[in-house]
Formats: sequence, structure tokens, C-alpha cells
Amino acid sequence: MNDRVLVVGESLIDIVKSAKGSVDEYPGGSPMNVAIGLGRLGLEVDLHTGIGADERGNRIASHLRESNVRLTSASVDRDATSTSTATIGSTGAATYTFELSSELAPLEVDPEIDLVHAGSIGAVLEPGASVVRDIIAAAKKLASISFDPNIRPALMGSADEVRPIVEAMVRLSDIVKASDEDLRWLYPSAEPEATAARWALCGPAIVVITYGADGARGFAGLVSVVVPGPALRVWDTIGAGDSFMAGLIVAVSDRGLLGAANRPRLAALSADELETIITFASSCAAITVTRPGADPPTRRELARLAPLEAL
Repeated sequence: MNDRVLVVGESLIDIVKSAKGSVDEYPGGSPMNVAIGLGRLGLEVDLHTGIGADERGNRIASHLRESNVRLTSASVDRDATSTSTATIGSTGAATYTFELSSELAPLEVDPEIDLVHAGSIGAVLEPGASVVRDIIAAAKKLASISFDPNIRPALMGSADEVRPIVEAMVRLSDIVKASDEDLRWLYPSAEPEATAARWALCGPAIVVITYGADGARGFAGLVSVVVPGPALRVWDTIGAGDSFMAGLIVAVSDRGLLGAANRPRLAALSADELETIITFASSCAAITVTRPGADPPTRRELARLAPLEAL
């Protein structure tokens, strides 16, 4: 039987303005993108979020159903669905502006859940952030916890305000992923590698730094591995980190290491096991950057990745 995952946090519509002037809309939001990635890779997924009873909310709900993700019953709780406007530069990188609500209904976690994932705006912005932390704290005795800070400076406030919130989430987590840009923003006077190594000794079994096209570095206790990124043609980077996060969770699930009872085994990962897990996650992100919007891969698409690496 597949592991069950609960993802908690924001869903919204990404309004994407390309470097050529076109404007398109896609379902998005970091936690929702992770949920989609998990569903496409075969896990049982519930998403606890907040969307509107409007056309954009209906589009998100349909998008979730197509990827085998279930919405919790309290997720449709407002009139208008939040939006994020992503402006794509000439290199494919995106900058963001937001119109959103962070409110989130309380939730009692099903004891059959094997992992709870949270991150980004929903884990930091009140009033929803307090609900997220309550859910995580209640679930920890039964489930694994994963977290991606996915920093959005324009919304979250100053690094001094956000840092203690992120650190509290890291201490509660078993699996943490952060970009090098996230870590430099949070700790401007420290190298990202030093921060990740410190985090790996304060609670999480796995901490991974992503460097975009330059790959990733993982820490598991005192073990550290570097995984280069595949050489692929980039359409845009929207959702790449979320696809990586989903791949990280699925790779751990594939090894039967999710759930609170498996924490000792997860904490004992070897360098080879950590490298294999990160390589799988990197492949998920690599496919996502070759197409527009946050569009994570299926297992079948991952099997076809090797020919893409020659592009």
C-alpha cells in the first residue's frame, strides 16, 4: 500500500508573464505544487488549503483531481482565490508579486497519515501559520514531517522576523529542503553549507540545499554528498523546487522510511542512499524546468529523462 501524505498550505493561480509578453494562468502555490508532484509520483495525497468558490478555485480543484490529490472538506473557504504574478526574465528565472489570503481552517490529522508537508508562505504568514504549526506539532508523534521554507521576501517580512519561525519548523522536521538563495537571505553572514550542516544536527534526518542548474548538496548527520544538476534546456524555473521536494519525499517513501516509527532508520542513511534520494529529486526538478509553469513529472516521464539529458 502506498504511503499517505498530508500537504498543508497555500494554493493559488500563477499569472505568468513571459519575456516575450504573453500572459498565461496556471494553478500554483508551493504546497499545492508539492501535492501535485506527490500525486503524480504515486503517493496518496490530501491537500489542506484555502481556495475560493470561484472560477480560479474550480480550476485548482480540477487540477488536483487530475493528479489524484484530494482536497480536505474545509479547503473551499473564501470568495476569491489567491493569485501570484510571475514575471519571467530572459534567463527563465521568475520574480513574483502576490494577492493572497493566508487564512487556513484548523484540521485534525488522520492517524493513518505517514508524512505531513508544509512550507513557504503558509508556514510563515499569519493567521494561517499558527494553524500549520498546530497541525505539524500534533502529527509529529505519528508521522514524518517535511518542510521547505521557500522564502518570499516581499510577503514574509524581514529575515530577523522570519528566521525564528523557520528554525522552529526545522527542529520539528525530518526532511528539509531549502535553496541557496533561501539560506543566504535567512543568514546573510553565513555560507549556505554551514547553515545546512547545522540544521542537520538539530532535528532533521535529511537537509538538502538546491543550487538551481548547479545541482544540490545533501546532509544527513555528519554525512554530506553533492549531486550535479542534469544539463537541460530551461523553459522556466516555476515549480522546480517544489518538484524537487516532492521527489525527495517519494524517494524516502520508496525506501519504506516514512512514519514516526521509521525515524531511527531514516537517521542512519548512508552517503550512497542519500545520493540516490537526491538524484531522484533532481530528476523531478529537471523535467519541470523544460516546460512552462509548475508541471511536475509522472513516473513514466522520469523513465524518459535520459534522452533529455543529451539536449
